[in-house]
Amino acid sequence: QLPLVESGGGLVQPGGSLTLSCAPSGFTLDGYATAWYRQIEGKEREFVECLSNEGKRTAYGGALKGRFTISRDNTKKPVLLQMNDLKPEDTGIYYCALRRGQYCYSRETYYDSWGQGIQVTVSS
Repeated sequence: QLPLVESGGGLVQPGGSLTLSCAPSGFTLDGYATAWYRQIEGKEREFVECLSNEGKRTAYGGALKGRFTISRDNTKKPVLLQMNDLKPEDTGIYYCALRRGQYCYSRETYYDSWGQGIQVTVSS
């Protein structure tokens, strides 16, 4: 378990935007794939987006498509999740996850390290 620090959550109105940050503490992301998951109340945790070690993006389809984007500048920088046009149904706890290796997977069992989770609330 490697330490990951999440930030950027909070309360936002419907239609608004937030940017979540996942920062490695004491190491770089070189050699790791980084993903974001979320858990909506009453539902299982679900895959949101992932960035491979080489910076290739894997995105969840459906309702998140086009609204959420994962990115980073380089492996020494935090991984960001830009969330636009937020809806009340996006309310939940968002988690950053890390796996050693090149590639992204949607199954959470592939990920070795997890952040503590950060609350995102979309409400008027």
